Amino acid sequence: MATLSPNATSALAPTPTDDDLPRRFSDFATLGEALDYAARGRRGLNFHDPRGTLVHSYLFAELRDDALAMAHRLVAHGIAPGDRVALVAETGPEFAALFFGAVYAGAWPVPLPMPTSFGGKDHYIDQLSVQLASSDPSVLFYPPELAEMAAAAADKCKVEGIDWDDFAARTVSEAPLPEQRHDEICYLQYSSGSTRFPHGVAITHAALLNNLSAHSHGIELQDSDRVVSWLPWYHDMGLVGCLLSPVANQVSTDYLKTEDFARRPLAWLDLISRNQGTTLSYSPTFGYDICARRMSTQMKAKHRFDLARWRVAGNGADMIRPDVMRAFTVAFAADGFDGHAFLPSYGLAEATLAVSIMPPGEGIRVDMVDEHLLSGAEPVAGQRPRQRAIVNCGKAVKDMAIAIRGADDAPLDDGAIGKVWCKGPSVMAGYFRDPESTGACLVDGWLDTGDMGYLKDDYLYIVGRAKDMIIINGKNYWPQDIEWAVEQLPAFKAGDIAAFSITADNGEETPAILVQCRTTDDAERARLQAEIKDRVRAITGMQTIVELVPPRTLPRTSSGKLSRAKARAMYLSGEIQPFAIGA
Repeated sequence: MATLSPNATSALAPTPTDDDLPRRFSDFATLGEALDYAARGRRGLNFHDPRGTLVHSYLFAELRDDALAMAHRLVAHGIAPGDRVALVAETGPEFAALFFGAVYAGAWPVPLPMPTSFGGKDHYIDQLSVQLASSDPSVLFYPPELAEMAAAAADKCKVEGIDWDDFAARTVSEAPLPEQRHDEICYLQYSSGSTRFPHGVAITHAALLNNLSAHSHGIELQDSDRVVSWLPWYHDMGLVGCLLSPVANQVSTDYLKTEDFARRPLAWLDLISRNQGTTLSYSPTFGYDICARRMSTQMKAKHRFDLARWRVAGNGADMIRPDVMRAFTVAFAADGFDGHAFLPSYGLAEATLAVSIMPPGEGIRVDMVDEHLLSGAEPVAGQRPRQRAIVNCGKAVKDMAIAIRGADDAPLDDGAIGKVWCKGPSVMAGYFRDPESTGACLVDGWLDTGDMGYLKDDYLYIVGRAKDMIIINGKNYWPQDIEWAVEQLPAFKAGDIAAFSITADNGEETPAILVQCRTTDDAERARLQAEIKDRVRAITGMQTIVELVPPRTLPRTSSGKLSRAKARAMYLSGEIQPFAIGA
């Protein structure tokens, strides 16, 4: 860290929650202007080790100094306005300084994923290569520990690769920096599902700051608030919600690296317990799930945590499961956690981040919906309809409009299920160099989100992804329901199952389920396969193809979500080879 601000590591006291600088809620023309203002105060970013010990406090003023130095280095290196600057998004001051440095230089930073625990070296090189080919950057910056893989991807795409520690050590040559404009592109964000066929979402300064203002308004940001986050900075919720929003709204933030959370999930709750203010912290459903599962009876008896100041426990980025939220509330009620702190939301990178947010304090609210309304099938006479809990994802954020449209794109009435569309100043400019895909989802300023849902009393309920829907004999099935059914069996957990439809030899659509299996006993595998089939048939009434596959086989998106589309393609191509049970 000596290559950044000389005093960046001099004090290990966290940046304060309170500040005399008057709060401004993202009312800036550009992101650079937002950092300029935040740098006038005493707040900043705080980085913690795997056990939650503070190792680096980073004032916004220090971030601005480092970012300006990086901007001058970039200009001296030949980076011009509009050039893409790819950055491996490691949670730390180096990435933050380079990201804002690229912005000050008029370039477009492109956050790219860190390696995950699955897939291995070759998979990561391929993943980086695909997104490098799509974004066509002038340079790729990476942390020294990833030099081998990142350099290999850069070389494969004929992109210059630079160790960011080496770059930070270069002499700063003062030169005029280009003026930023609010209607210019600020950065490229790769949306979820973009691992194989990437879509670089182009976000302007104006769109970003509008959404950040709407987000702070939606969560009713207070002077006593402080953010705690482990979310990755290459995903919109981590980058926009937990890095750019704290800068534009002047909020001190405490970080754990994503990989450290994965190894020790409860370190997240430890950090919240030690928080110096009221806490804002977000997670997809699986983060709450893994924490609740890690709590033993002994831990519950010790009241290990202090979660009473957790004001906003945000939930988004994936389907919200009320059973998980209930389990988390029960697990941590004795530690002061109040279930009303849950704040469901809905958003996507194509809308910068937030589309809808639940009003704070309302918690998880569900709507019980008859399955036949979700599937489009006729109810069976004399049978009590099966119901599914659909989570309320709140109301449209400030300046955003939401509409539900049918198959003919005509607006639907309250309560009718259809495609979710949204329109507002924070909708993307388009997909980078992909006018066909842009035109397919942007129509007269309205964005087709690709999600299915309905509105009721101005509240948005998300049912699932339209593209993932399984349609058998004219009846619609959500893969999440099938996957959830298998997850209830003791041998499996969330993320082990991918459900999708395939075309059988007779030409009919058939549901298929890939299940990651850890047992090596062939008889046990056969028993599990039969149990899965029975379980799914009992809940959905469907006969299914069940294939057991090795652990770490199912593909993920850049943000770590299950990619059903890719799993289906890999299965049909033979790239995923199931266990030969009973052979």
